[in-house]
Amino acid sequence: MSLARALKTITLSPIWFIQLGTGAKSFLDNPLIGSRRLNRMGLHRMRVKIADGLARWRRSRLARDVPASWREEFERNGFVVIENVIPEDEFSGLRDALLGTAWEAREMRQGDAITRRIAVDPAMLNAVPALARFFERKDIKALFHYVATYRTTPLHYVQTIVSNCPGYEADPQETLHADSFHASMKAWLFLRPVALDQGPFTYVRGSHRFTPERIQWEYLRSLADPKAIDRLSARGSPRIGEADLEQMSFGPAEALPMPANTLIVADTAGFHARGPAQQWGERVEIWSYARRNPFLPWLGGDLLSLPGIAERRIGWLWAFRDRFEKYIGQPWQKCEARPPVDS
Repeated sequence: MSLARALKTITLSPIWFIQLGTGAKSFLDNPLIGSRRLNRMGLHRMRVKIADGLARWRRSRLARDVPASWREEFERNGFVVIENVIPEDEFSGLRDALLGTAWEAREMRQGDAITRRIAVDPAMLNAVPALARFFERKDIKALFHYVATYRTTPLHYVQTIVSNCPGYEADPQETLHADSFHASMKAWLFLRPVALDQGPFTYVRGSHRFTPERIQWEYLRSLADPKAIDRLSARGSPRIGEADLEQMSFGPAEALPMPANTLIVADTAGFHARGPAQQWGERVEIWSYARRNPFLPWLGGDLLSLPGIAERRIGWLWAFRDRFEKYIGQPWQKCEARPPVDS
C-alpha cells in the first residue's frame, strides 16, 4: 500500500465506520460497506434487518393518522394510488397555473431521458395557493409520513421527464431497481395522464417487504465484487431481473397507466422503474421525496422540516452544490426560466 493510500485510509476510517449507522449504501465508496469479508460475516444483512425492524416499528406508531383503506393498500402493495385526489375544479386551476408559468429550472440527462425539475419554493406556493393547501392536508401529510416512516417534510418539485431523446442509450431508470436497502418515500401527482407507452410507474407488488427471501438475496448481492457489477448497483441502488424476482418469490413488475390528478405514494425500497416510453414525450408531475437515516428510533426531530426552512431546502442544496461543484459534483444544470412542458 502506498503512503498516500495509507494516509487516506487512516483519515477516512472513522467516517467509514460512522456511516455504518446511517443510510450510506455505496459498496464502492465505503470499503467497510463493500467488504466481502465483513459481508460474509453478515454486516449488510444485519444493517438490512435492523433498518427494516425500525421502519416497521415507526410505521406502527404513525398508522393511526392514516385512513385504513390507504394503510391496507400500502401494506399489500408497497404503494397507494389515489385518483381525483384534488377536487376537479381546484386541480384544473392548479395545473394551469403551474404549466402556464415560466419558472427557474434545472435539468439532468440520464441515457435518453432528460429530467427537468422546478423547486416548489415559497414563491411557487404563494403563486399557486391550491398547491400549498394540498401539501397541508392532514391526510396527505399523514400518508407521506407513514410511507417515509418519519414525520418529515418531503422535498417537492414540479418534474418533467422528457423521454426517448434520439441518439442516446436507454434510460437507466427503466430498469427495475430498489433505491436503497431501507424504506424511503417517493410520490407522484400526475398533472397529465400517463399512458402505458409513456413511461408509466412500474412496481413489483409487495416487494417493499423484507421477507426472508429478500434478506437472503440482499446477503448474496453484498458478496459481489462492486467493481464487477453495474455502477448503480454498486452504489447501493440494485438493478434486478426476472430471475432475481423468482429467487425472492415475488411476482412480475406491473406497469400502471394513470389518469391526471392521480397521486401515487410508494416505498422505493420496493422494486420499481419508469416503464419504457415508446416515443418522444413529456411526462409532468409533482414529485416528492423523503429519506432519512434508517437507524433513528424516533419519529420527528427533523430540523430541516421546520416551516420557513423546509420550503427553501432545494434552493439551498442547489446553491451549495454549485459552490462546491469542483469537489462534490453538480448533476443538476441551470436552464433558463421556462414552463414545465414545451407542448
